[in-house]
Amino acid sequence: MTRVLKVGTRGSKLALAQTEWVINAIKQKSPNLQIETVIIRTKGDVIADRPLREVAGKGFFVKEIEAALLGGEIDFAVHSLKDMPTDLPEGLTIAALCNRVEPRDVLVVRGWQGGNSDLREIVKQMPKQAKVGTSSLRRQAQIKNAFQNWQLCELRGNVDTRLRKLDEGQYDAIVVAAAGLIRLGLQERITCILPVEICCPAAGQGALAVEARSDDEEVLKLLQTIDDLTVRVEVEAERAATKTLGAGCHSAIGALARLNSRELAIWVVAAQPDGQKIWRNFSQVNLPEDNSTWLERAKELGVKAAKDLLKQGAMV
Repeated sequence: MTRVLKVGTRGSKLALAQTEWVINAIKQKSPNLQIETVIIRTKGDVIADRPLREVAGKGFFVKEIEAALLGGEIDFAVHSLKDMPTDLPEGLTIAALCNRVEPRDVLVVRGWQGGNSDLREIVKQMPKQAKVGTSSLRRQAQIKNAFQNWQLCELRGNVDTRLRKLDEGQYDAIVVAAAGLIRLGLQERITCILPVEICCPAAGQGALAVEARSDDEEVLKLLQTIDDLTVRVEVEAERAATKTLGAGCHSAIGALARLNSRELAIWVVAAQPDGQKIWRNFSQVNLPEDNSTWLERAKELGVKAAKDLLKQGAMV
């Protein structure tokens, strides 16, 4: 490939770190390729002072980037997969899914030392009515259900901003994605990884998605070299589940799939926004030795798990 490729991304430290990982991965396969980074501000970057449930809609963090991609201003884009709607604009495709790090949420407690500690000991030492910050309706509902005395407070901003607000004493603790801290080399700030039984993460959390135009065969072929089948199988199951449940930014829904050898397991959660009622499902399947049908089977598992929740009476 002789042309200089342009990759679109948001401008936060985390987004740039994710994009750098993708560029380096591509250059390991094609060392002479030239790639230029183009920073694009999204609606999610501009409106950073209001709760997500009030302002977020489909494509809140990706719409402007996808418009640039469709307009030919960039050749591909790097996203956190959890920010992407399950239905993409016509003409675009997820060309690669890769580099999934720890997908679960974590608790970061102000002043806590000692790394990934026991959650029960942490709760004992926190104030009974601790002020806990998080922006996600999904997280808020599950945390309210598990820790009914805690005061859940709105928290927006990039990773650095959230940690600064914690350190300033605005919160006793915050709940964030482990992946953001890990990618920025801030894993020492993690007080405790929250078990999926307490806080099931968002579908696709921890995975990178590389989006391209569906008809750009040259770029699609290039990006295919960094696609990870394990990641794709897991997130296909998760996104199939949340799509079946009709999940969006205004839904308290989580899904986490894990592929171990040929065993695929998925946890799916739906909760009332106030945390008073929560529905959970765990399903698993053994995949065949031939991996040609794995993606289809993963989607089937996600749909089945979601339908089982609906049969339980899940209100989403």
